[in-house]
Amino acid sequence: MKKILKRIFRLGDIQSILIILTSFTLNIYALKYFNPSSMAAVISFLYALYGLIVFILKMREWPIRFHKFLRKKFPKYNRFCALREESVNRRGARVKTIYITLRILTIACAVTMLFQKEYSNFVLCLFTLLLFTLPDIIQQNFAVHLPTTLEVIIYCFIFAAEVLGEINNFYGLIPGWDTMLHTLNGFLCAAIGFALVDLLNRNSKKINLAPLYLAITAFCFSMTVGVVWEFIEFFGDWFFPVDMQKDTIVSAFNSILINPTKENIPVVFDNIKETIIYYGDNETFTMSNGYLDIGIIDTMKDLMVNFIGALVFSTFGYFYVKARDTGTESFVEQFIPIVEKEKNETE
Repeated sequence: MKKILKRIFRLGDIQSILIILTSFTLNIYALKYFNPSSMAAVISFLYALYGLIVFILKMREWPIRFHKFLRKKFPKYNRFCALREESVNRRGARVKTIYITLRILTIACAVTMLFQKEYSNFVLCLFTLLLFTLPDIIQQNFAVHLPTTLEVIIYCFIFAAEVLGEINNFYGLIPGWDTMLHTLNGFLCAAIGFALVDLLNRNSKKINLAPLYLAITAFCFSMTVGVVWEFIEFFGDWFFPVDMQKDTIVSAFNSILINPTKENIPVVFDNIKETIIYYGDNETFTMSNGYLDIGIIDTMKDLMVNFIGALVFSTFGYFYVKARDTGTESFVEQFIPIVEKEKNETE
C-alpha cells in the first residue's frame, strides 16, 4: 500500500504545479456551475482533494530543496546557516524553548492572518520572523555572545511589540502596554550602547574610558535610538494612512497662533466640552469631553519612559564597571554582550 501511495504522489515539479492549479480551478468552476449532488461535482471534489494533498507534500519538499539550493550557490548564505545552526545548538534549553514557542505562535498568527485576508498583518508576521534572526546575526558578525537573559528578553520584546502589540492590538486593549515596551526599549538600548563602548574599551591598549563616560555614552545611545524611532513614527503618520503616534484627548490647551491680535500672548482654551471636526463632503464628527491632541503627548511620554529605562541601566552599568575589577558579580552582566574570546577564556 505504501509503495502504491508513493507512486501516486511521487510527481515531478511541473506535474505537481499543473495538478495543483487545475484542481483549484476546476473546484472553483464546479462550485459555481455544477449541482453539488451530481457526479461531476463529486469527481471535481475528489480531484481537488488530490491536488490539496499534492500541495501539502510539495510544501514540505520545495522549501527544503530551495534552502539547499541557496546554500550551494551562495557561500555567504551557507556560512550564515552554518553559524546559525551552531548558535541554535549551543543555546540553553530555556532559550530554545522560548525561541521555538514564539516562532510557532508567530507562524500560526501568520496563517490566521492569511486566511482572514489581513495581508498587511501577514507581512508583519514575516517581518517578525526575520527579526527573530537578529540575535544570531549580531553574534555571528560581531563575534560576541549574548547572555541568556538578554537573548530571551529580545525575543519576547519583538513578539510583544509586533505580534501582540500591532497585530492583536494590545496597544489599544491593555493600558500601559506601549509605555512598558518603550521603557524596556530604553533599558535594552542602553545595555547595547554600553556593551559597544565597553567592548572597545576592554580590547584596546590605548583607550581607558572612565565608568562615568561609559554610563553617559550608554544613556545617550539609548536616547538617540528613542528619538530616531519617534522620527519614524512621525513620518509614518505623515506619509502613510497609519496612526503610530497615538492621539490623546485633552481638555485644555494654549495657542499663540489663533490670537486675534497676533500678539505673542497665548490664548487659553480651558474646560473644553466638545470638538466638532468637519471633513470630507460636509461630514462631521463630534468629540466629547475635550480636544484631540495628535501625537505630541504620546511622543513625549514615550521619550520620558525611554529616559527612565536608559537612566536605570546607565546607573547600574556605572556601578558594575566600578566593581568589576574587584571580581564582584552583578546582575548587569546578564544584559551585556561579551566578546567570544573573553567567553572562551572564562570557560
